[in-house]
Amino acid sequence: MSLGLRIGFVLLAALTLSAQRQPILVPEVSQNRVEVRQGFTGANLLLYGAILDPAGPARGTEYDIVVVLKGPTQAIRLREKERIAGVWMNAGSSDFRSAPSFFAVAASRPISEIVDERTAAIYELSTDFIQLSPSGEIEPEEQSRFADGLVDMRERLGLYKQDMTGVRITEKVLYQARIALPSNVTTGKYTAETFAIAGGRVLASATADIAVEKVGLEGQVVYAANRFSLFYGLGAIFLSVFMGWLAGRVFARL
Repeated sequence: MSLGLRIGFVLLAALTLSAQRQPILVPEVSQNRVEVRQGFTGANLLLYGAILDPAGPARGTEYDIVVVLKGPTQAIRLREKERIAGVWMNAGSSDFRSAPSFFAVAASRPISEIVDERTAAIYELSTDFIQLSPSGEIEPEEQSRFADGLVDMRERLGLYKQDMTGVRITEKVLYQARIALPSNVTTGKYTAETFAIAGGRVLASATADIAVEKVGLEGQVVYAANRFSLFYGLGAIFLSVFMGWLAGRVFARL
């Protein structure tokens, strides 16, 4: 389906719901499935849609739009290294139960100008408010330092990002934002949450799902590893032993 036709459907759905008293969000994504093949260099997603004000665009409220794209969560242990007697050693660690593998925010203007910190924290409207779910016993200050370190590390990898002018709103109805997925993204289910905000309050929200999947030979290997883990492991061991034996035979003849 072409982009123009999708926008037409978005507007039709918005007009159908015009009798509702609350604002309505109708989100769409340029591609609901991203295929990761050999040589994958990343993908650019267009997240767009419409917001319908019950009073109509001419007399309606001025809304801000924030789009939050999250990747699959994963447990992670973050270690801190310290140079001791000239040797780098593990000096401390912290565990996080559900750190998102990818996190991106696009907004129509800076979050601090749209909502207060409490609201931003509830809806995770910035990389400063990612809910990492730390575990274990550790001092709050130390925990915060490790959390900041994780966010900083993933920002440098291009996995956490935010663009406070990344959403463009047209005629108070249509909005669009572009978010780039880097080549090192984790496969799995991604969730794009869109929020319509006015007067410091979230008045409407909507969700769209995106599947990032390995395809081709890599996809088949991943499927085999998950579906037939025992045979996959035995095959990997056999291949390693065989290659070691073969290398030994070759070098023995030289």
